[in-house]
Amino acid sequence: MISRAGLDGIIGGLARRGFKVIGPTVRDRAIVYREIGSVADLPEGWTDEQEGGTYRLRQREDEALFGFNVGPDSWKGHLFPATLTLWKSRRGEGGAMRFEEESTEQPDHAFIGVRSCDLAAIGIQDQVFAGNGYRDPDYEARRRDAFIIAVNCGKAGNTCFCASMDTGPRAREGYDLALTELLDGEHRFLVEIGSDRGAELLSEVESRAAEPDDEHHASEATERCASEMGRELDTGGLKELLYRNMEHPRWDEVSERCLACGNCTLVCPTCFCSTVEDTSDLAGEEAQRVRTWDSCFSLEHSYVHGGSVRNS
Repeated sequence: MISRAGLDGIIGGLARRGFKVIGPTVRDRAIVYREIGSVADLPEGWTDEQEGGTYRLRQREDEALFGFNVGPDSWKGHLFPATLTLWKSRRGEGGAMRFEEESTEQPDHAFIGVRSCDLAAIGIQDQVFAGNGYRDPDYEARRRDAFIIAVNCGKAGNTCFCASMDTGPRAREGYDLALTELLDGEHRFLVEIGSDRGAELLSEVESRAAEPDDEHHASEATERCASEMGRELDTGGLKELLYRNMEHPRWDEVSERCLACGNCTLVCPTCFCSTVEDTSDLAGEEAQRVRTWDSCFSLEHSYVHGGSVRNS
């Protein structure tokens, strides 16, 4: 068990090890994942209210640091950045172009506040960028030594359904440390160790062994969260169900209110579609190739050999 001061010590310990610590913080009336320096940067006393097409922050009646659900941001932006320069070229002596590949060296990242559904999403991107025969060097460099502090959920949102997907609300693997925030009486955190380096970091801060009551309250919190899920998804025969209904009228209803903005794929923590753009200056002395996020729902994304493969 650790206190708020212990959590602050963990953040400081990560910084001393050279990690860039990324965690939840309030910005522009939303909870987003940005660089933090201490517990003071966390969204203390804030929660969110979510429904279809609705997201609002409101004050809680306690001092919870993680009393919110997954919102409009995801860890994808730190592992698979929205914009990445792949290479640059410059015209040298004699008019020859010199190409410079961008370095894949990245600062080590420490992520604090990763939920169980986030871990499942990162696992899918791991398969895309670091498995199945293809390896993206930039993703690997960012992912390889990332230190992950998971947080088990104690609050379910109206749009949460991880319990029916068996991806939460409790993190089971893929973390260095996992926290369960307890607010009954003393504000404290039950800590579970998931790796040797997690154990090493925890040994540097003041802590105490968890008592049966602590473990009971932690289990009770996640079980209550699982029972409060606003939605559920039955995955049995899902693939076959979709194939049988490819021309169902429901798709027309959805498309009528679709703005074709692509935000659904950009905000999705598992989407990985991208495009590359080549640009040069007006003098023709410099050029660069940049990879950016893209949506596979756009006509431009399916542009092959002179035209789009889609007609709508």
